[in-house]
Amino acid sequence: MRVLAVVPSIYDTSPGQRFRIEQWEPILAAGGVELTYAPFETDELKAVLHTDGNVLAKVGAVTKNMRFRSRELDNIANYDLVYLFREAAILGPPWFERKIAKAGVPIVFDLDDAIFVSYKSPSNGYLSYLKFPTKTAEICSLSAHIMPGNEYLRDYCSKYNQNLTIIPTTIDTDKYTVVERPEPETVTIGWSGSFSTVQHLDTIRDVLQKLAKTENFRLRVIGTPNYKIPDVDTEAMQWRSETELHDLRQIDIGLMPLPDENWTKGKCGLKALQYMALGIPTICSPVGVNSTIIKDGENGYLADGTDDWVEKLKLMLHSPELRRRIGMAGRKTVEEEYSAKVIAPKVLEIFRSVARAAKSA
Repeated sequence: MRVLAVVPSIYDTSPGQRFRIEQWEPILAAGGVELTYAPFETDELKAVLHTDGNVLAKVGAVTKNMRFRSRELDNIANYDLVYLFREAAILGPPWFERKIAKAGVPIVFDLDDAIFVSYKSPSNGYLSYLKFPTKTAEICSLSAHIMPGNEYLRDYCSKYNQNLTIIPTTIDTDKYTVVERPEPETVTIGWSGSFSTVQHLDTIRDVLQKLAKTENFRLRVIGTPNYKIPDVDTEAMQWRSETELHDLRQIDIGLMPLPDENWTKGKCGLKALQYMALGIPTICSPVGVNSTIIKDGENGYLADGTDDWVEKLKLMLHSPELRRRIGMAGRKTVEEEYSAKVIAPKVLEIFRSVARAAKSA
């Protein structure tokens, strides 16, 4: 089966792609799927997209990539189906999705974010007016099958297409393993993300500052190297694919704070799942899928409000045994419910079913 993966980002650079289609690829390949990647992004666009300013360079790169995307899809009939992650182009109406559908090639639409909600990027807010979040509804209607990452996304998609299956974000549990470490003198509380999501960590700045007045800990921030919180011992670093696992394994307590907004309700819990897969005890805001993944006090903690965050962080800081128990329970949850080995075969069956239906139509 020949599948064209129409994706936004260059291979191994985007968390959404890495923990969905890129992670499922070996199992799909073993099942007879020949996957070809078609990213919208290029090195030229990536170099300027997430920087401040450079408006003309960004517009020029996006325009060039739109033309390339159109030419790329001229040969779409050579494929049995299209796997579409989020959208075929980062700006504009669903021109390319319409082109695929018109060619008679079925679309399997995968989304792990509330891309139908208006959202202003910290570095590209002015481009938000060209993103057309309303196009998601039409993409749903054009698709043969939809793979929303959680119930909130499913509820939206189901208004436009009933052919859908919830497919959570997954972890490679053969790669993400628990490594025993000696008990640290200073416990490390950690967060992993990017410049565009670090505002979520900002929502608990007051928590960490209050905690630092009485507790000894270090804050490790992965993904935004210049991050600082006054009066908190902070170690900030760039995210790198080649060091990601090592950097995460230095964390003793993982954080996933989120504001309660329509945009964040679409998040699929990747940070929490990464921590949990490594046996790192995790504390999350009770927003969206976090409340599904985490059973409070069993495989992690849900914290709502400053006092709740401080109390649960203190519990973790003071008890190595509690951290170990919660961490191992989290690992078990990922193995049973969020492992790529469990979920990728379901994706393979969706691909096969859609391709069969298209051939018999």
